Amino acid sequence: MKALRFYAPEDVRLEEVPEPECGPDEIKLKVKNCSTCGTDVKIFHNGHQNLTPPRTIGHEIAGEVVEIGADVTGDWSVGDRAQVIAAVPCGDCYECEKGWMAVCQNQTSVGYQYDGGFAEYMIVPRQVLKVDGLNKIPDNVGYDEASAAEPFACAINAQELLGIEAGDTVVVFGAGPIGCMHIRIARGVHQAGPVYLVDVNADRLKMSADAVQPDEVIDGSKVDVVERVMELTGGRGADVIITATAANITQEQAISMAARNGRISFFGGLPKTDPFIKCDSNVVHYRQLHIHGANGSAPEHNKRALEYISSGQVPVKDLITRHIPLDDVLSAFSIVKNGEAIKVTVEP
Repeated sequence: MKALRFYAPEDVRLEEVPEPECGPDEIKLKVKNCSTCGTDVKIFHNGHQNLTPPRTIGHEIAGEVVEIGADVTGDWSVGDRAQVIAAVPCGDCYECEKGWMAVCQNQTSVGYQYDGGFAEYMIVPRQVLKVDGLNKIPDNVGYDEASAAEPFACAINAQELLGIEAGDTVVVFGAGPIGCMHIRIARGVHQAGPVYLVDVNADRLKMSADAVQPDEVIDGSKVDVVERVMELTGGRGADVIITATAANITQEQAISMAARNGRISFFGGLPKTDPFIKCDSNVVHYRQLHIHGANGSAPEHNKRALEYISSGQVPVKDLITRHIPLDDVLSAFSIVKNGEAIKVTVEP
């Protein structure tokens, strides 16, 4: 079968490999869709400390069950449509026992320690099944939509931590697919008030704004973002700010524009070579700000993402603007890097 294999930074090859065999405590999928994200681009260029090469990458996966190991329990049948979690908690550590599976200290990941979904077939490992991380796709949800449930789950986790209330003013930095999902979750799930979308790429800003219709777009390359948000909020600031981009300045701007009792999500990780920001601690202190980190999800968030997609509460179909065959998978990385599409999915 064909699979995209990572050997080293910028040494990523689409090649023929043996079709994987299903063990007694595993399930084998025929991959239907594996979507892409900025993390895939970072892996392509820089690798990852948890990725053991050679490795089939790709972690936003939906497929069809084609084989079930003899020891697998649960209601699974050949032909079932399934979505796979990416971040795999151990289920046994202190954090997992507390219900904090999104921050499991022993977390492994599909596409890192286990072969991922940029392939014709893949194995769902025992550890995924142990934590109930393989989810049936609702009948009215396409494979492409289901593959978007994984990043969607990460956004759900972040917003739950923020405690968004009906009517809250929300600012989202980053007009990529995750920024679009954040806007739709804030509105569709939490009934947020005005939502403002910020980016410095005018083309990407327009493309995403056309899809998710924020109340206003703010081009950070042309205006003072903090000043504009203050104008839009009558000087009060934003209740919720989500930085869905890997830019230090957005985190600094988020603190500066936050209203009293404002909640901030540092959703996008910063470059490891420059992970620090300037923070006016007195602003945090006197405005009683709440700053949250968030980067992943728990298995339950993936289930909730599929439910929101199925119900129409948070649609994602229109955010998937490019479908690429596995034979052309390498082009997906440049499309994502250049912001030429909202969401790109690969179809083996």
